Amino acid sequence: MKVDVVDESGNHYTVTFAGNVTRDKAIRLLEIVELLGGMPDNANPQALSRIQELSKFDRIRLIVERHFPIVWFTSKDVKATYEQEFREPVGLSTVSTYLSRMTKRGVITENQISNHKRYKILTGVPRNELQIVKSNK
Repeated sequence: MKVDVVDESGNHYTVTFAGNVTRDKAIRLLEIVELLGGMPDNANPQALSRIQELSKFDRIRLIVERHFPIVWFTSKDVKATYEQEFREPVGLSTVSTYLSRMTKRGVITENQISNHKRYKILTGVPRNELQIVKSNK
């Protein structure tokens, strides 16, 4: 498995895995890619205009999927990223409401310690792994 990444400064990185590539190794690789400059953005002017037409809920979901694909995040993280990307304010309560709806719809999961909530996108779990978990109860 080989991954080439070019960051915003034009630096070029190549990461190569040889042998057995596990899910854990792939996730670590994606974390490295995110740290080096994020996921590639192939947006063109037509795509940007379509993004501007999205509802606030869909924009927040896009922010979550694009900027936090494999890491835990908070509503404050999403708010800051939304305002940076769309150059318009969004209320923290609005972000929290939409993240709560995404949790109820099974798009993300939440973890709460005291008054601090954090979220993470749910990744697909193969059906046979779900059956194994169920049978061990």
